[in-house]
Amino acid sequence: LCKEAFLNFPQIQGLLCPTKLNRTRDAALDVVSEIERCGSRAIAIQADVSDEQQVLAMFATVQQEFGALDILVNNAGIQKDAPFDEMTVEQWDRVMSVNLRGQFLCAREGVRTFKRQGVREGISCAAGKIICISSVHEVIPWAGHVNYAASKGGVLLMMKSLAQEVAPHRIRVNSIAPGAIRTPINTEAWSTPEAYDELMKLIPYKRIGEPDELGRLAVWLASDESDYINGSSIFIDGGMSLYPGFTTGG
Repeated sequence: LCKEAFLNFPQIQGLLCPTKLNRTRDAALDVVSEIERCGSRAIAIQADVSDEQQVLAMFATVQQEFGALDILVNNAGIQKDAPFDEMTVEQWDRVMSVNLRGQFLCAREGVRTFKRQGVREGISCAAGKIICISSVHEVIPWAGHVNYAASKGGVLLMMKSLAQEVAPHRIRVNSIAPGAIRTPINTEAWSTPEAYDELMKLIPYKRIGEPDELGRLAVWLASDESDYINGSSIFIDGGMSLYPGFTTGG
C-alpha cells in the first residue's frame, strides 16, 4: 500500500503506513529500496502500534524526517484464533490492542497532525486523509475468530464516528474492507487446488484478490479524485460480502 502511494503521489511529503506485525525488517527495507529506486524517499520504523509511546515516537520521527504528514494508512493487524469457549484473555486482548487500539492511537495522532497543519495549497484540497484497513468481517460473522471479527466491527464504527467528527477540519476518513487476498496470512486458504476450490464457494466472482488491487484502491482514496468520499467502507472482495449462500434462493 505504501509503495503504491509513494509511486503515485510524488508531491506528498509524508505518508505513514503502520503494517502487519509479522512483516520482517528485511521485507520493510525491501519496500523502502523499491520506493527509493523510483525516485521517492522512504524510511522503515519498527513499532508496536498498541503501545502509545511507540506510536508517539513513530509520528515524531515522520515529522522530523519529512516535515509533514499527508496520508495515514492504518494497516497493522493480527489474528489469534480459537473456539470462543477456549479463547484466552490474552488472545482476546492482544487482537483488540493491535487491531482496534492501534488504529485509535495512530488515527488520533494523525488527526492532531492534520489539524495543526491545515490544508496546504499545492498538496491536497484536504488537510489529511486516513485510510483504515478493515475486513469483510466487519459485517460478516466469523466462527472461530470472534476476537478478530469484533475488532474489525469496532474499526468500522470508529472510522465512521471519526469521519463525522473531523470532516469540518477537512480531514477525510474512510476504510477498505478486503475479502480473500493472496497474502501469507491466509496461505492455507488458497495454496492447494482443493483449498482454492473451497474458497471459491465464498466468492461469487470466482477468483482471489491480489495485494496490488488493495494498493490501487488506497491510492484512489488518498487522492483528491475521491475528495467527496468520507466515512465510507469500501469492500474489495469479489462479492464475498453479498452472502453467496443465497445465490439460489437460500
